[in-house]
Amino acid sequence: MPSAPSRPAPALRHQLARRKPIDRLRAEAATGVDGEPLRRTLGVWHLTMISVGATLGTGILVVLGTAVPLAGPAVWISFVLAGVAALLSALSYAEMAGAVPTSGSSYSYTYATMGEGIAWVCGWCLVLEYAVSVAAVAVGASEYVDETLRVFHLHLPTVLSAPPGDGGVVNLPAAALVLVATAVLLPGARESAWVNTLMVVVKIALLVFFVAVAFTAFRAGNFEPLAPMGAAGVTAAASRLFFSYIGFDAASTAGEEAKDPRRDLPRAIIGSIALITALYILVAVAAIGARSWTSFSADEASLVRIVVDVTGQPLVALVFSVGAVVAIASVVLTVLYGQTRILLTMARDGLVPRVFGRVSRRTGTPIANTLIVGGVVTVVAALVPLGELADATSIGTLVAFALVNVSVIVLRRSQPTLERSYRVPLFPVVPVLGTLCCVLLAVFLGAGTWIAFGVWMVVGAALYLLYGRRYSTLR
Repeated sequence: MPSAPSRPAPALRHQLARRKPIDRLRAEAATGVDGEPLRRTLGVWHLTMISVGATLGTGILVVLGTAVPLAGPAVWISFVLAGVAALLSALSYAEMAGAVPTSGSSYSYTYATMGEGIAWVCGWCLVLEYAVSVAAVAVGASEYVDETLRVFHLHLPTVLSAPPGDGGVVNLPAAALVLVATAVLLPGARESAWVNTLMVVVKIALLVFFVAVAFTAFRAGNFEPLAPMGAAGVTAAASRLFFSYIGFDAASTAGEEAKDPRRDLPRAIIGSIALITALYILVAVAAIGARSWTSFSADEASLVRIVVDVTGQPLVALVFSVGAVVAIASVVLTVLYGQTRILLTMARDGLVPRVFGRVSRRTGTPIANTLIVGGVVTVVAALVPLGELADATSIGTLVAFALVNVSVIVLRRSQPTLERSYRVPLFPVVPVLGTLCCVLLAVFLGAGTWIAFGVWMVVGAALYLLYGRRYSTLR
């Protein structure tokens, strides 16, 4: 732990309002903590694959079964709503990534525009968003592991495949998946990026295969009635599915490992969100067309069941299930990567312990950070149910995205001459609409989710007052 500052602490309201100069953010990215910066090895292709890898597959392979009962056949409209909200925020992310190309993502953007207090709130939301989403996706993977075993007439015991809240003792496949992803991240960013790229290719091929199979059994009658739960159900499903659109945020955390972040990050962010939204909608339409919405449930791997019902071939189910596990592993890998880079930046600012900011001279990666985060997420994935994790991730994401939209407006006003490699079109309409969409989707999350979020923020405030305020490098 660093030694306590000797100077008297500034008034809390003054410290919360202190902004970090963008020039200083860039300089610190070049030197790193203890003089060891991250290595710039990622091109636009790697960045796009990180974005796609962290996003594509989550909403379709894991959360679709929980969203269909809310929206009915109109679940594809829920994907559209969530996608539009994500795209509006993605445009704001693209501008900020080009202006502030660091590993801190929205945490760094808010630090430069709205001060240390809002930056801490944003960073604490990102910890919730990333760590919990990794656990949520890993929990969903256990369903596909079980589907793989069924082909061989085997079954994973509930005590080893579900957390205590779902009738089990520990979710062993989820824990194992997080541990494997942690190990892959240790050698280096470029090495893990190539592993992720291979998995992304597999998951795109998997979803294209599903669409081809599902459309052979397509029935237009499955879309009637379109929205049995009304507009409220469609919006509630969109709020839950927003969990599926955090990939471009993970790409922005690679700002210090990108070869040309000012040029490549905006391209990767916008291109990936467009591709992901199109694939989500296509797969959702194909799934509803092949199977009645009333047969979807949260406790099964929906797409595998459709493939089995349509083809009647267990071998096809085996291939699809294995491919789904690979697809989910890609999400776990890239989102876990994003979490470690957020904490690295916060450690550089003194708001979390310095151990999270130390970079290995041998690998150019934050090894201690990765091991700590991987260990904590493994425990969460093993013991917490999926539904609670997905909703908690959504609210953390929505708050962070709303703050980025506001950051664009503030930075345009405060530093209009700052060099930007990309500018949000129709300013300020797009960032204002992005903020409103995030607020609307957050409102439709359950009361339990808001209570949990309130508790999380109280814990975060206590940590800031006890540690972050004392050791902040801007004091």
